Amino acid sequence: MRNAFTALRAVLCASAAAAVIAMAPAPAAAEKVLRATMHADLRVIDPIWTTQTIAGIHGMLVYDTLFGVDDNLEPQPQMVGDYSVSDDGMTYSFTLRDGLKFHDGSPVTTEDVIASLERWGAKDQPGKALFAQVEKLEKVDDKTFKMILKAPYGLVLDTLGKTGTNVPIIMRAEDAATNPNEQITSAIGSGPFKMLKDEWVPGSKAVYVKNEDYVPRDEPPSGFAGRKEVKIDRLELVWIPDPQTAMQALIAGEIDILEQPPIDFLPILEGTPEIKVMKTGAVDSHWGTLRLNHMHPPFDKPEMRQAMYHLINQEDFMRSTVGDPAYYRDCHSYITCGTPYSNDAKSDLIGDYDPKKALEKMKAAGYNGEPITVLAATDHHTITPATQVLLNAMREAGLNVDAQSLDWGSVVARRAKKEKPSEGGWNIFVTTSSGTSAANPVINTWLGASCESANVGWPCDEELDALRTEFAFARSNDERKDIARKVQERAAHVVPYISWGQWTQPMAYRADKVSGIVPVTGLTVFWNIDKKE
Repeated sequence: MRNAFTALRAVLCASAAAAVIAMAPAPAAAEKVLRATMHADLRVIDPIWTTQTIAGIHGMLVYDTLFGVDDNLEPQPQMVGDYSVSDDGMTYSFTLRDGLKFHDGSPVTTEDVIASLERWGAKDQPGKALFAQVEKLEKVDDKTFKMILKAPYGLVLDTLGKTGTNVPIIMRAEDAATNPNEQITSAIGSGPFKMLKDEWVPGSKAVYVKNEDYVPRDEPPSGFAGRKEVKIDRLELVWIPDPQTAMQALIAGEIDILEQPPIDFLPILEGTPEIKVMKTGAVDSHWGTLRLNHMHPPFDKPEMRQAMYHLINQEDFMRSTVGDPAYYRDCHSYITCGTPYSNDAKSDLIGDYDPKKALEKMKAAGYNGEPITVLAATDHHTITPATQVLLNAMREAGLNVDAQSLDWGSVVARRAKKEKPSEGGWNIFVTTSSGTSAANPVINTWLGASCESANVGWPCDEELDALRTEFAFARSNDERKDIARKVQERAAHVVPYISWGQWTQPMAYRADKVSGIVPVTGLTVFWNIDKKE
């Protein structure tokens, strides 16, 4: 009966997948159409307003960046043709390369670039760190501008080339004039794809077509750098919330790429001749975080936040979300494990899993059974099970849990609210980030501790932010490693977030139809992919 039920479910799921795909209008026979199901549904099209990964992927399709990191995580020119740095390290001069045009046909100018950088620099944590050292951005002409610094900041190119959200994408000056805390509603960039906004149906699909006016670079593709050549005519991001249905859609050929298949399904996918499973990027692709709201009780006290360390058994989280030990590892570093600056300083403070000790420490800090509001995503294949592991641990400890069940898009919207939890705010949510987004203390957005201007959760600690700035001015790798250890020690005390593990997420695709996938860590890209019809 069990096998019969499984077979029946597979048939029903395949039928459901076909029904989802059938909603799309039939393309012209000559078109190359690539269909992919991503880890989340696209609900927000402003990659500066939110750090949501799917919005960052959208941003890399539609917009372009001044620099992009290669396979070695080194920044390389992208929209920039030539650049130079003064001998004192105080002035950077950038000249845009030829052929840059927005999707509406207007040329990309330095006015667009300056306005875009200013909007991004007011929102993004590494961007804020950079702009704290910027004296001014100065237009020289329509293609050349200067960044004049107050001091020789050492991470200018690394920050301009960052690929963790928020990505410093370049948009039209009229769009960049929008307050960064308000969403833009247009999707007109200068990137290799154009969004067909009139075909965008949140909860169903997002559609992009090749930007015929895009001029790729000559260098071979390497990570987010080099040649961005679009070899397909149309890209459809088809949202299929049920993982089983998405897997069946891939097997049936209804979609071509499944960005993040659950690990439990890998044996089935690997056993299907037409499908290939590949790891993406040299750095682990994901790390999980438990984000605490520092503005409201109980987590406005560091002792309360530190007590939560005792509720995190990374093995439990990893078994629930990833499953196969070949793909995951324990990582208590605030810098991605496996990268040069990771370390485990103050691991004694982080402590072992012990729910009773967590409750004892919270009571000692003043907790008296008040409800703790947890935003519990219901439709994310890693965040949903991870949240359930957290909720079980909190209940085992005897905490008063107020679990608010929401789809992931609603979690993203609500987590931006600073109101009290009882008035529509929150205390805790679970999320994930890319491995490249935490490669050093400055790039790691979630480490920012600039109070109300910090990332959601709003950590507030002058010492931690000062150390991150100090890292940016370090003159040697040894000095940076020493500062990174100090950052780890301070962060372990402040608890901007708690890591629940690190893993590599493979991608599955139809090898009989798809070729040319560029392996990257973090934000999936679709340039250079070709498809047989």
